[in-house]
Formats: sequence, C-alpha cells, structure tokens
Amino acid sequence: MPDAQEIWEFFVGEVGVSFAVLLAAGLVGLAAHWLLWRVLRLAVREERMATAASVVSRTERPMRLLLPLIAAQVVIPGLRLGAFDEPMRRLLGILLILGLGWLATRATLVMDDVVGRRYRVDLSDNLSARRMHTLVKVVRRVAVVLIWMIVGASALMVFPRASQLGASLLASAGIAGVVIGLAAKPTLSNLIAGLQIAATQPIRLDDVVVINGEWGRIEEITTTYVVVRVWDERRLIVPLNDFIEKPFQNWTRTTSAVLGFAMVYTDFETPVEAVREELRRIVSASELWDGRVCVLQVTNTSPEGMELRALVSAADAGKAFELRCVVREALVAFLRRDYPRSLARRRVEMIGDSPGGSGAIAQGVSAG
Repeated sequence: MPDAQEIWEFFVGEVGVSFAVLLAAGLVGLAAHWLLWRVLRLAVREERMATAASVVSRTERPMRLLLPLIAAQVVIPGLRLGAFDEPMRRLLGILLILGLGWLATRATLVMDDVVGRRYRVDLSDNLSARRMHTLVKVVRRVAVVLIWMIVGASALMVFPRASQLGASLLASAGIAGVVIGLAAKPTLSNLIAGLQIAATQPIRLDDVVVINGEWGRIEEITTTYVVVRVWDERRLIVPLNDFIEKPFQNWTRTTSAVLGFAMVYTDFETPVEAVREELRRIVSASELWDGRVCVLQVTNTSPEGMELRALVSAADAGKAFELRCVVREALVAFLRRDYPRSLARRRVEMIGDSPGGSGAIAQGVSAG
C-alpha cells in the first residue's frame, strides 16, 4: 500500500499535473459545448430553419462527449503520464471512435425529421409520402449497421495485435467480402432483402397487404422483419425475405382506391333492375363511396336461385370493407320490405294422382 508521502508526490509530480491538465481540458470541452449549443439553439429558433434545428438537436448529446475528448486529444501529446500514457491514449482513441459512431448514427435521424416535415402521411393522397418514408427508414437502418461495422473495425485498430483485422475490415474489398460471405445467414440475408425493398419498394409504410392469409397494414419496416398490423389489432411479424421470395397481395401498390363486392342470394322472382336502382341510391347516399364504380350483376344461377354481386368502389381498403357491409345490409332490408318473395326460400311441391290423394313430394331448395 502506498503511504501518504507517495500519494502526495504522485499528485504534485509530473504525472499528477498531467492528469490535472487532462481533466481541465475535458472541462473546457464541456464548457465550450454548453456555450456553443446555447448559441446554436438561439440561432435556429425560426421556423424556416427547421432542418438546422434538427441537426442541432440530434447532435447535441454525442458532441457533449466528443468536444471534451477532442480537447483531451489536443493536450495529451505534451503530457507525461508515465505508465498510464499508452493505456490513456488507447482509451481516449476508443472513446473518440465510439463518439464519432454515435454522432454519425444520430445524424441519420435528421433524414427522418426532414422527410417527416416535407412528406406528410396523414393526407388522403399519401402514396409518394409513404414511398419516401419507406425508402428513408430502410436506408437509415442499413446505414446504422454499416456505421457500427466501421466503428468496430476502427476500434480494433487501436490495439496492435488486432490492427491487421481492423484494417482488413475497413478495406472496401474486405467489407464487401464479409457482407457477401455472411449474406447466407438469416439476419444478413434479411438485411440484403431490406436493401432490395428500399430500391424496388414492393411494400411501403401503411400499405394494405394480404400475407399468409392475414389482412393488415404495414406498420413498421426494420432491417430484418416487417410488422403488419392486422385488422383485429394483432401484430404479424414477417421476415423481410417473405416479401421478396413469396407472393403476397398489396392493395395499395399504385393507388389506395380499391373495389369491394357484396354477394346477395335471391329467388328467381327478384326484379334485378329494381335492385340495381336501389344499389345506386344506397351508394349515392353514403360518404364511403368514391363515385367510380357501382355495378349489380347476376354472376351465377343454380336450380335454387340467383347470385347477385354488388361491385362498388371506395378510396381505401378500410372504407371499401365498411361500404360492402352497408350495401349488403341495405339490399337485404330492401328485399324484405318491398319484395319479400324475392328472398331465398325453400320450395315444396305436392305431386299426386288426384287432389285428395296421396302423392310424392318434390322439393327444391333455394340459395340461402
């Protein structure tokens, strides 16, 4: 155990003074950060400088670490830290690399802020906005992965024994070889699929899709999987590869407008033209109809009755589903009220030799 004299000599000697200078440099860096960011926040208060304000906000925390580290790196070459010199240099180097990685990661969030302001998804015609949001989010997540790969390789180069490995990872051919070589693994293969989705965009945020028999909306796209919000509020987690390698339905690929149909099964006595006119009246009175398509057709017949299909259009899949329910309910109510004999029914006919005699029973069952 060192005695009090040795501890005192340590703090008043060259090593102690060097540590004090290093600490003072860090405090100067913190003070510079506080003053600089106070000025920057005042300078970007105007609404027209929203992008600059986003840069200031996103980079504030990592720069609170980086400025003291930069100040320490400036003064450390002139200090004499004795046995602590080499470990301190390596520690500061690693912290500086990690801080730069943190800064680069936070800077990618500025893209999200800019796109969120310029491309709003809360509008009815949001196809281009959803396309841009999807592209930026996927590219940002891939960029974050690459940033931390470079950070890890750079941190390895601080240690002499691992510097060769770090240098090979930083080389462009080395990075390409690592990515291609590991692409067969599920996680990185999904990462490659994410790049494909960002480039070709078979899906976008808020798209309406049917996959694995489930209907829902794209809620989130990560680097490895997609979250689909199903109609009953469940969340379906689907690997990105499934959207590249397997077929699925995208109801909003080029436009959100869709067609919906309601089937009604009726008797042969149904006046089709009257039902057609009633359908036009129903959809005209509904705010769910977008005015494009309103068709009633007899799509099938059988010995028991007719199959009527009411085809209507709506601005999006949610409104189309509601409109289908409205049309189906209103048409059934119309037939019950005005043409009760048009409803699906079961027929039974008595066949005999005489009016009072016994005979066979022939029956037909109408659709229903």
